[in-house]
Amino acid sequence: MTKPNAAMRRAMVDAEVGDDVWGEDPTVRALEEQVAELLGKPAAVFVPSGTMANQLAIHVHCRPGDELICEERSHVFYYEGGAIARLSGTQVRTLSAHDGFPSPEQVQSVVRIDDPHYPRSRLLVMENTHNMAGGRVADSARIGALAEIAHAASMQVHIDGARLLNAAVSLGCAPSELVANADSTTLCLSKGLGAPVGSLLAGREDFIHEARRARKAFGGGMRQAGILAAAGLLAVKEGPALLAVDHRRAKTLASGLAELSWVSVDVSATESNIVMLEPGQASVQPLLQQLAEGGVRASLASPTRIRFVLHRDLDDECVQRCLTICRAFQAS
Repeated sequence: MTKPNAAMRRAMVDAEVGDDVWGEDPTVRALEEQVAELLGKPAAVFVPSGTMANQLAIHVHCRPGDELICEERSHVFYYEGGAIARLSGTQVRTLSAHDGFPSPEQVQSVVRIDDPHYPRSRLLVMENTHNMAGGRVADSARIGALAEIAHAASMQVHIDGARLLNAAVSLGCAPSELVANADSTTLCLSKGLGAPVGSLLAGREDFIHEARRARKAFGGGMRQAGILAAAGLLAVKEGPALLAVDHRRAKTLASGLAELSWVSVDVSATESNIVMLEPGQASVQPLLQQLAEGGVRASLASPTRIRFVLHRDLDDECVQRCLTICRAFQAS
């Protein structure tokens, strides 16, 4: 929902560009190098979307007939149009975890033995922060324990880092710490960081070499993409400092909503910029409609849950407006 600010628009106008398919766009190269360093990986590749970044990783790590393991609400499985099957012929083994992060024991229990009757367990996918769990965060120790199980089973580890910098800001650590044990990771520029378009996939140099080949096949090779990368450079430079404000506002919203007797909100689970609300009614549509009429956009997370996301284009007044509408809805 974020829109590029004036500085980003100026940077896009003034961007030095070249043909990125031929590796000749200096602004794209600068962005890839900067994000690779930020994530502690040898290389990165710029792609149009987080979905493409995730699917490139799966396509390179897995072969048709392989199996990946992920939590059942993970974006790669839930919100990417069946692309795991459609593009890579890989099947999915899902696990259930309240906060979005299965235990090492859960992962160990579903790793396939080496038997021709079974698919090969090839990839463990984690999402940090976990969107549908309400922006929950896993620290480096927890990620490391899960990665250890996967690597011991000769599996690779991919982290969907669409909101990785939110996790790092929440924990007060470097983002590279959270993906140190991962073989690949993504980072979205177009969410809380505020760029209009783009994500990156990072990993080993040989992995990124193969990802570039797959990017071309998937239709993700862009020409003078430096116009987009210029906004991305500013997003990476300036965006992280603003995320803590989003987190504070999310906590304020969650605390205010929790005071309403007719809703269920887990304030302690609001660890980043996402707030999940359960109105406890047969349908959430009346509340969504009243919010929309008051100028508040929220999304349907499930038939019984509403998701609010705080971002850099919002202010404190927006939080209070949302609370006022919800209080009025209760009174009605």
